[in-house]
Amino acid sequence: MSRQGEFAQISQNEDGTRVAVWGIFKLHSAFQPIFAFNSDGRLEIMAFECLIRPFREGAAVPPHRFFSSVPPEERVEVETLMRNLHLLNAGTFIDPSALIFVNFDPSQFAKTENIEAALRGMRLVLHEANIDRSRIVCELTEQKSASPLALKNLMMALRNHGFRIAVDDFGAEDSDFDRIIQMNPDIVKFDAEWVIKLLRSAAGYTLLKSMITKVTERGIQTVIEGVEEPWQLELSEKAGALMVQGFGIARPQIAPSEFAIRAAPVPTVPRFPVFQETAELTAAPGGPQSVFGRRS
Repeated sequence: MSRQGEFAQISQNEDGTRVAVWGIFKLHSAFQPIFAFNSDGRLEIMAFECLIRPFREGAAVPPHRFFSSVPPEERVEVETLMRNLHLLNAGTFIDPSALIFVNFDPSQFAKTENIEAALRGMRLVLHEANIDRSRIVCELTEQKSASPLALKNLMMALRNHGFRIAVDDFGAEDSDFDRIIQMNPDIVKFDAEWVIKLLRSAAGYTLLKSMITKVTERGIQTVIEGVEEPWQLELSEKAGALMVQGFGIARPQIAPSEFAIRAAPVPTVPRFPVFQETAELTAAPGGPQSVFGRRS
């Protein structure tokens, strides 16, 4: 695809944000911080996940509804458009010390030539956005529904182009721990619903801690997704997770916003023993919202 093709459906507003148009939809970038635990007991933004926020005639549309409206033969082009949009906005609004997580669907890259075309175009956009490729983390799913060969070829191409790789939603559906080890990604993101279930029992917590230890020993970093309550944050840290992400720490924000890299105290919560039952572990509902790690 030519340079003109990479940017043809993207325009720039006066405030510096880029927006994209696909049919009747206007697409905006949102960024959700991913935090790391500091040695001094504070949370610090380490990365951002890029998320799409579609609008139709000025009204927000749930992302899943937008995706379901895209014909299968157009999905590769739409995903490429979204990544390009996110990277251009990230170059303007995200601190250059942060990693940037973007999504790839392995099932859309069965042909090697499609992979190379997408990655060449992505490098053009990174040059335009002044983003070093070493900051890019490509999120992939590892479920059996994806072609093993397509997944292997995509991972090889991503590494050859200098990108990092994260396996997303581990623990969902038919995830396979041995398959994760064989893939040897840079980062594993543990599925939110699965982790919450594990953290509600002593056996589940022990299993999660063991899995985090095993992947960490292989040099793979870990992210716990879907952290919504203080007790989940506390147990994620105790289990050895390097990073955490979730609405209970920071919600996604549509660009432009202030996405500063700064440390914030871990929320103060009762020190529940790990082996207590769910009812005793669960924090009271309706707690204060937080923005980028700060309780307010």
